[in-house]
Amino acid sequence: MMLPTHGGKPIEVLLVEDEEIHAECTMTALRDGRVRNRLHWVKDGEEALAFLRREGEFAGAPRPDLVLLDLMMPRMNGQELLALMKGHPTWKRIPVVVMTSSADEADVARAYDHHANCYVTKPIDYEKFIEAVRSIEDFWLTLVRLPAA
Repeated sequence: MMLPTHGGKPIEVLLVEDEEIHAECTMTALRDGRVRNRLHWVKDGEEALAFLRREGEFAGAPRPDLVLLDLMMPRMNGQELLALMKGHPTWKRIPVVVMTSSADEADVARAYDHHANCYVTKPIDYEKFIEAVRSIEDFWLTLVRLPAA
């Protein structure tokens, strides 16, 4: 049973992930989850910025309620996007969950320096990966009260 949240509307989730297999696994886990959500997938930081700015193909894009952000991406990496988002007067209130394969302490510290809301290292095992995404869903989309647009 899916739980409606955010005033009865689906939660708008922006997934910023360049690896198609990771994006597919994340989208599958969230589609099968308990919370109604609309998932939007972009492949790098530049596409995410276009989405946030509602430019080009993203002209009708909704404001995300939550961003799931990979760090290692071409063109504009996740750290750069995170710094831009958290420095923006409106976007800074959007919770950003860094979900990346890097367990490097410098990456963790830098993400928190840029005001990431949490940092999750992607498990390599498929089942553990799905479990991690569902844990994110349980916490961020069920327990947490997200800010209004």
